Amino acid sequence: MAHATDGQLYSAWIDLLGWLDAEAAARGLTFTKIADFPDYIYRMERPYDLPTTVMSVSVGTGGQPLLVAAVSPRHVDLKGISLRLMGGSKHWHLHAGPEGGLWEGKRAFTRERLGLLLTGAVQGVA
Repeated sequence: MAHATDGQLYSAWIDLLGWLDAEAAARGLTFTKIADFPDYIYRMERPYDLPTTVMSVSVGTGGQPLLVAAVSPRHVDLKGISLRLMGGSKHWHLHAGPEGGLWEGKRAFTRERLGLLLTGAVQGVA
């Protein structure tokens, strides 16, 4: 499988942030930014050219995160997006496909798949 460009990865990250926000709102969960990219924080007078400052977020309930999502910073060679369920060992590694979209290995990662993961996390069966 060919590797996607950094631009494709960060574009897919923007899409995933939108999905996470919408899916959290639909379930009455919180959507919270955890951290910004280090090169945004320490940019000083340099221009910032990534499409977002957000590097990691959580979806949670009652002040506790259920799921944490993060994207690799710019300086990492093999970039990807990670999803981790809190309190367990379940995690997913996503990559941007060369023609766009997010991929979980050879399977497309869709908003519907994310919805199933969040439903499972809320019900405790993900």
